[in-house]
Amino acid sequence: MTLTVYGAGAIGGITGARLARAGHDVLLVDKAEDHVTAMNARGLTIESRDGVVTIPVRAITPAGLGPEVDLVLLAVKSQDTPAALEVLTPRLARDGAIVSLQNGLNEALIAAAVGESRTVGCLVNWAADWQAPGRILHGGGGALVLGELDGRSSERVQRLAKLLEVVAPTRVSDNILGYTWAKHVYGALLVATAVVDAHVYEVVERSPEIQTMLVALTVENMRVAERAGIRLEAFDEYDPADYRAAARGDEAARERAMASIARHYRAATKTKTGIWRDLAVRKRKTEVGALLGATVAKARTYGLAMPLTERLIALIEDLETGRRQMSWTNLDDLVRAS
Repeated sequence: MTLTVYGAGAIGGITGARLARAGHDVLLVDKAEDHVTAMNARGLTIESRDGVVTIPVRAITPAGLGPEVDLVLLAVKSQDTPAALEVLTPRLARDGAIVSLQNGLNEALIAAAVGESRTVGCLVNWAADWQAPGRILHGGGGALVLGELDGRSSERVQRLAKLLEVVAPTRVSDNILGYTWAKHVYGALLVATAVVDAHVYEVVERSPEIQTMLVALTVENMRVAERAGIRLEAFDEYDPADYRAAARGDEAARERAMASIARHYRAATKTKTGIWRDLAVRKRKTEVGALLGATVAKARTYGLAMPLTERLIALIEDLETGRRQMSWTNLDDLVRAS
């Protein structure tokens, strides 16, 4: 069976390369022609704290993808999911499956296009950055969790977990949406760290006022998940219980939550977010509008207000268009809004 990795940037590129190195038949699909050309000509080079390795891979652009695709590991940005599904839906085999290796709530979009039975949920919390055509940085370890959307145990997910062990230690959960939503709501905090040119740990250690704002932002997003009936799960540096307690005024819980993030990012090679990189290095539109915008839209269906999240989305839009520059004053703006 050919393993199709659709979106061969940071997460997808490393996933596909490690699967190929393990002897699997892997096809990388990416819309960036220069990246595809470089991978076919020289392989995919991965930098990490363990050194540099170049792995031969096979890559194409979406136009070259054939029919009857069995297994897709989808790793495009959230805003690119609809376009990817336009390509994948008519090509996915009847008994095929799409696994979302993405940030956001893409499982719902995928299931709407190809059916829940052909959709597998996944939390990816290990880090990576696309550096240049054919070159990716592994940014640090983190959780990798798989599960069926309905929570049932299945041989399919168990096989996938064994398959992905060559990429990162992989677990199976009966509450995968609790993990994907947890990463999603915590992701709002990480987006906020990208409004200043600083390491994530510098932001979360900056001041009690900024910490309190970050807690408020995260809890604002958590309320939407909880209203949707999601039981949020703890993973790596995020524990929802700390944020609930901090929102009630528990200073020890607030400090514990922020210290956990700081430790995680101080130990990583990648110490700034992909959102920061899109803004500061790649000078391109981020996926914030798709990510946080989806939460705001869902909140409206429940009659929930998200003023702090909406202010953050507006700040990111200003940074994307050049109306605003990265600065600590942007965080001060969010503190006032909270």
